[in-house]
Amino acid sequence: MIKLDIINEVVNKTGITKTKAEQAVETVFESMKRALGQGDRIELRGFGVFNVRPRKTGVGRNPRTGAEVSIPPGKAVRFKPGKELQSID
Repeated sequence: MIKLDIINEVVNKTGITKTKAEQAVETVFESMKRALGQGDRIELRGFGVFNVRPRKTGVGRNPRTGAEVSIPPGKAVRFKPGKELQSID
């Protein structure tokens, strides 16, 4: 599923124009990005939880040369599905 599919679902379910649906979906995604950028936790009941966790310094390898490359510490977004999402067959 891509963003356009989500926009089309909003149009079909609500009957609003495609432009307004696109604006609504973009607003939701932008607010989620902003919240995660600030280190906030996003909890969507029945769906799951998004949070930002620190990532440790590591050592990787360049696949072409095999040379070791140091990976700097950073942050990574993690998603933990809710119970309802886990029970999908």
